[in-house]
Amino acid sequence: MNVTGDSEKRIESLLADPAYADHPLREPLAQLYRQFQDQLRQLDRITRISDRYQDAARSEASSLGERLSKQLRQVEKIARISDRYQSMLRELNERLEHESTHDALTGLANRRLGLARLAALIAAEQAVSIALIDVDNFKRINDAFGHEAGDRALVGVARTLRDPLGGADLVARWGGEEFLLIWPQIELATAIQHAHALRQAVGACTLGIDGSVLRCSASFGLAQRHDGEGVDELLRRADAALYAAKEAGRDRVMLAR
Repeated sequence: MNVTGDSEKRIESLLADPAYADHPLREPLAQLYRQFQDQLRQLDRITRISDRYQDAARSEASSLGERLSKQLRQVEKIARISDRYQSMLRELNERLEHESTHDALTGLANRRLGLARLAALIAAEQAVSIALIDVDNFKRINDAFGHEAGDRALVGVARTLRDPLGGADLVARWGGEEFLLIWPQIELATAIQHAHALRQAVGACTLGIDGSVLRCSASFGLAQRHDGEGVDELLRRADAALYAAKEAGRDRVMLAR
């Protein structure tokens, strides 16, 4: 397998992809790639020099060993540089992959990863319960305290939702002030208990802002997958339950029909 060739194709594809044009890691990756190409050109030049050296060495046998050792040291140095480059490339690829599936603000899985996880569970015909969560009156938080305070509130809610005591297999930021919880292979009654515990935990959190104490609350729409039900229908029922929770006064858990 031509690992280097495959890596180069992947890098060129990433650099050419307009979706990553403004990505903060694009320029460091481009610089590393240019450095790697420079090293390859140097290696090619050294190889040509080595070929010429072999011709000259026939008439200068006494200096062959010394010259060859020097060339080998140079090749070994380039090989070490190439190894470091490959290691840095792997790390950059891992960071790019992580950032494509995780929310930058909260560190949670993003909508893409949440949908993929849910689709995989349903494709495997596993029992699964989910909850869609909305932070109550979030616009008022932004209007009263500013967007920085709103971001801090979202980070605090995210930290609470991913507490292991909440039992969720995955917590994702669904969008804006909405989150998704996924519980596979548990009874509905247990999922309901987890949802109520998390709702209470969100309500117990406080955020100090300019001498004021901000408290958040959240509404939960909970749904357990029915036999034969797909991703879209399960999410639709959870969303309807969330809407009902907000209509009923917010800060509560509503179970989908």
